[in-house]
Amino acid sequence: MKTLAFAIAALAAATTVVWAGPVEDREAIMKERGQIVGGLSKVAKGEAAFDSAAVQEQLKALDANAKKVDVDVLWAAAATGNTGDSPESSPKIWEDMEGFTAANEKYDADVAAAVAAPPADVAALQATMGTIGKNCGGCHETFRISKN
Repeated sequence: MKTLAFAIAALAAATTVVWAGPVEDREAIMKERGQIVGGLSKVAKGEAAFDSAAVQEQLKALDANAKKVDVDVLWAAAATGNTGDSPESSPKIWEDMEGFTAANEKYDADVAAAVAAPPADVAALQATMGTIGKNCGGCHETFRISKN
């Protein structure tokens, strides 16, 4: 019976993901991204112990998260009318799709580089997180409407 309940719950979750729209999908991806970056930031700030294996796993999770982003699907112009489709998405995304795509590709490349050459200590992680953070901050400054 527990197996059946688990199977039904898993199917319901999978169905939700399949039927979610681009706004919900990208919000879920960004929320997951924020959680991963938050955990890595705690280590970089000295609020959590540095464990190279754990850091590498988190970087791999960040890389997997980055690979979920398909700009053409998640920010499709036809679905949004080029005006923004959520309170946090700036119309600048659709006005400068080339710049938005380039920012996403730079983030992807920097995360992949961090996985390929994982930080060996806190100082190296701080540098890595500085690079990744600049990507996030730059994109948010240009292509996101502040919640405030």
